[in-house]
Amino acid sequence: MDAFKSASLPDWVLAVVADKGTERPFSGEYDNFGDSGTYLCRRCGLALFRSSTKFHSGCGWPSFDEEVEGSVVRQTDADGQRSEILCARCHAHLGHVFSGEGFTPNNTRHCVNSLSLDFVPNLTVKDTREAIFAGGCFWGVEALFKKLPGVLKTEVGYSGGHKKHPTYEEVCAGGTGHYEAVRVVYDSSQLSDEALMKFFFEIHHPEQGDGQGPDRGEQYRSVIFFYDDEQKQVAIKLIAELAKLGIHATTQVLPVSTFWPAEKYHQDYYAKTGHAPYCHVYEKKFK
Repeated sequence: MDAFKSASLPDWVLAVVADKGTERPFSGEYDNFGDSGTYLCRRCGLALFRSSTKFHSGCGWPSFDEEVEGSVVRQTDADGQRSEILCARCHAHLGHVFSGEGFTPNNTRHCVNSLSLDFVPNLTVKDTREAIFAGGCFWGVEALFKKLPGVLKTEVGYSGGHKKHPTYEEVCAGGTGHYEAVRVVYDSSQLSDEALMKFFFEIHHPEQGDGQGPDRGEQYRSVIFFYDDEQKQVAIKLIAELAKLGIHATTQVLPVSTFWPAEKYHQDYYAKTGHAPYCHVYEKKFK
């Protein structure tokens, strides 16, 4: 999944995890952040740090005094002096590690870029997978995915198009090729690809080809973006099963492309507004 995940990352994340860049101090999402949970590798989803090991060092980047065992590796930095830290699985650049500063009894400070991390409010998860779906207005798709046990994080955005850094207005106007999409991070020990995709097909009308419910337009069509061949084959299999049940899905199965996060006011929209989805409901389709 790693190679495909790199294809889904926006350029500002790739500048850090792939090109070993550093975000500006005090600018990162997780610098001044204290929620309880686990920090994952943004590129491959491996659990890296628990919130119990995070502390405020004042350096301008998230600081941790201990990693999840076996999840982080060290190597001499290109400057020949500092010790660089990387994800042990995909070797995404995380930041640097320092010792002897006396901040905590462990006497260690993992100085990590927020852009190298995903946070989920779960204290025990060890590994995750990721999927991207489009099935109409992303507000409703996200709201229902949040209710599925095993889903750890959702994010709405735009995917499948050709324009970099698209805005909501541009996507709605058409011509960018993007779909309103939802990125779903899930616990791979609790939720399978098949169960996740079955749920997706059961929260929208995949046979509708011109949009979803009252929302019509290319940005509202049904798509599964696959990260690896396993996800691709599961999607194809489920579409064939639906056809046997008389449901002829128009859902496209496409390789992941850059997922551009939508504007903040779109994230968790229904939770923020107290409204309810108007064109997405759960309806069991599979036997």
